[in-house]
Amino acid sequence: MGKKSKFLSIALAITLVIGSLSVPVFAHPTKGQPQSMDNPLDKKVINKIDADNIYNTIDYLQQTPRVASTPEEYAAVQYVKGQFESYGYDVEVQEFEYFGYTAPHTIELTINGESLNPLPFTYTPSGDVQAPLQYVGQGTEAELEGEDLTGKIALVQRGTNSFAEKVINVAEKGAIGIIIFNNAAGAINGTLGAVDDRYVPAVSITQAQGSELVTKLHNGETVTASLRVLGADAGLRTSHNVIASKKPTNKKKDTGKVITLTSHHDSVPGAPGANDNASGTAMVLELARVFKNLPTDTEIRFITFGAEELGLIGSSHYVSNLPEGDLDRIVANFNLDMVGSRDAGELVINTVDGQPNLVTELSQASSLRLNGEPSRLGRSGSSDHVPFAEAGIPAALFIHSPLEPWYHTPEDTIDKISKEKLQDVAEIVGTAIYDFARFDNQTPKQPQKHNKIKLPKQMYFEESIQ
Repeated sequence: MGKKSKFLSIALAITLVIGSLSVPVFAHPTKGQPQSMDNPLDKKVINKIDADNIYNTIDYLQQTPRVASTPEEYAAVQYVKGQFESYGYDVEVQEFEYFGYTAPHTIELTINGESLNPLPFTYTPSGDVQAPLQYVGQGTEAELEGEDLTGKIALVQRGTNSFAEKVINVAEKGAIGIIIFNNAAGAINGTLGAVDDRYVPAVSITQAQGSELVTKLHNGETVTASLRVLGADAGLRTSHNVIASKKPTNKKKDTGKVITLTSHHDSVPGAPGANDNASGTAMVLELARVFKNLPTDTEIRFITFGAEELGLIGSSHYVSNLPEGDLDRIVANFNLDMVGSRDAGELVINTVDGQPNLVTELSQASSLRLNGEPSRLGRSGSSDHVPFAEAGIPAALFIHSPLEPWYHTPEDTIDKISKEKLQDVAEIVGTAIYDFARFDNQTPKQPQKHNKIKLPKQMYFEESIQ
């Protein structure tokens, strides 16, 4: 959870921050002395958790960004698989495909030999063109009626119609490239919405830059533009989820229920992703190690997802492809995303609607026992708990709020990780899961499913910016 660089990123980052900062919804905490030292069942989990293990795994994963569908993400998949196997688990690597876009690595624009600093539009194709510049207003069909832009680069103002429509309109009149300038101060961070074979290379410049070019053209000056957009590519991509399952210790005492503990292992471009989300992935691995030899009567699935940063793609694939009977058996999803930054705020347990459910009830009871008061309950719809909630499964996101200033930057590195926060979250989540999954549990084992919750897609997808 999650500014996102280049692709499906801006809104995800905004919604994560907004969701995490939403007004908490929780009962007044009952403060008191921690009871964990008097609780031998909690101690069975706590005594096994080693924050150094989590920290060292984060350090390993954060050596390089793990962008979805790159060799680096696949290396992380193989590492996670190997760690699960080293604990004795059988592991499934679930492959999935999605239509993805790779942003250009080179964007250059010169006007009469003078370099500008343009920004690309998401889904722009690559191209290397040089041609006279022609101003065509806002690039509407009416303004372009009778125009011939063959072999020209079109200069267009933002407004009236979408960026995609502008690009298609000028391309159909023969333009080989397009420069869109803003109609207000500031830069344009825009998207064309989807791939289209009719597109030509498209970049944006500021209002001041565009107005200056319009003035020159109106004064009869010859203006020549050279536009280079290199490395942009769209097509099918492949990513992976990694799944390890701890079956109930005794088949005769199997409740038939399943708890999922999840995280995402990918990161955004340019960010090592120590906290986002090597921290969650490392904690899933550590709790898988902790639970391996603890007796339980409930299945626990440990899952790391791919392509979360592009719109929860891995988790959506996992949930949507569960057999109906399997889906009905899942009673809870504990989702870990950004659980170790020293520079973030306090732990908050977010549900998509801000309402309590089985996950929050177990976890708040756990944090009350461990810390003397329950962790905050908040609201957020921008991580891998969302597909589970949409399927009617009680689900919650564990995150610290407010977010650290290093979120989605090259500074999201291991030196910003707090072992104390890692230990705290691992203890809360681990004991909460064990409270439900252990033998002879007096907690009711037949929780009612929550109603399915359908979030608007803009909660975690970037909308086309007009």
